Amino acid sequence: MRFNFGVYSLDVGRRELRRGPDLIEVEPQVFDLLIYLIENRDRVVTKDDLIASVWGGRIVSDSTLSSRITSARKAIGDTGDRQDLIRTMSRKGIRFVGEVRDGESQSSPGGLAIPEAVSRETPGSQTALRQEVRFCTASDGTRIAYASVGRGPPIIKTANWLNHLEYDWESPVWSHLFQALASEHRLIRYDARGNGLSDWDVRDLSFDAFVRDLETVVEAVGLNRFALFGISQGAAISIAYAVRHPERVSHLVLYGSFARGRKKRGSPTESANSEALITLIRQGWGQENPAFRQLFTSLFIPEGTEEQWTWFNDLQRITTSPENAARLRETVDEIEVTELLGRVKAPTLVYCRGDAVQPFDEGRRLAAGIPGARFIALEGRNHIPLKRAGLD
Repeated sequence: MRFNFGVYSLDVGRRELRRGPDLIEVEPQVFDLLIYLIENRDRVVTKDDLIASVWGGRIVSDSTLSSRITSARKAIGDTGDRQDLIRTMSRKGIRFVGEVRDGESQSSPGGLAIPEAVSRETPGSQTALRQEVRFCTASDGTRIAYASVGRGPPIIKTANWLNHLEYDWESPVWSHLFQALASEHRLIRYDARGNGLSDWDVRDLSFDAFVRDLETVVEAVGLNRFALFGISQGAAISIAYAVRHPERVSHLVLYGSFARGRKKRGSPTESANSEALITLIRQGWGQENPAFRQLFTSLFIPEGTEEQWTWFNDLQRITTSPENAARLRETVDEIEVTELLGRVKAPTLVYCRGDAVQPFDEGRRLAAGIPGARFIALEGRNHIPLKRAGLD
């Protein structure tokens, strides 16, 4: 079956969404959501309807549901304000209101619908990579979401402060990096407890819990040896893991990294800044007005494009709650792994010289403490390796 609406065509058999002749990449859950909305376009679809049909009745956070709806709208040219096709019915649900013309699905030579492919053609690349999201359970019962994509030598990206497996995969902030890594490696990412697709309602948001979650993901994936890629506090988590499990870590790649959180640097100014930011997070994080979140966006990606700023603003809103954001920030600012540095062997450290979030001296201090570390000072002011920062 193929559904045609406006300039779009959704082929159920081939699991393809097109705008005219152009193929639009859509995550599997977003595709299923679109199918369900179109098939039930004669009525308002509730949150419970979506959870039952798209997620099979599993527990889903409001942020996850909102992010899929946002992605579905974006895929077919709608926005939160412009709702030509997917319309929100206040306090009731959503409904697909576009005019739909049914058609036959394209078929294979034998007459059967072509099943979902592992990869698809996309403009600008020979194949598109599709990540697979799964869940594992940490020792305290917290469910951790992780994704695997690509083939080749494995790389695990350690979770950092704000992550969302599906939103990041589509984001102009992260997608170029993940696509590049997955083109030649098996890339495994996961959402830290308290944000993204992992459980939000958790009691333990300690640094040790973060390290245990990485251990849980490694066991769930079944890897014996792999490279670790840590960004921001993900670097400290990677260091702690590498010290605990030296036989498993083949390489250590660190970016925007530090061994001491803001409250462990002996600076009254750093401590005061930490307290001020945490207070701001608790008071303004969940507001619809993006002005508050733009403060963090300006710190993390000051050289970003307007599109990247918009995506990072939205990431902050959908990936975690104000309280979790503050608690996570408190844990990050108390990190201290200096004593572990001398027990790590031969990592490669990549650091951005003008990072507005982590001081250059903290990256240099970390590199100096690791025997045989290679230190590369990249030009730029972004805390996240944007494409325009030279990491193509």
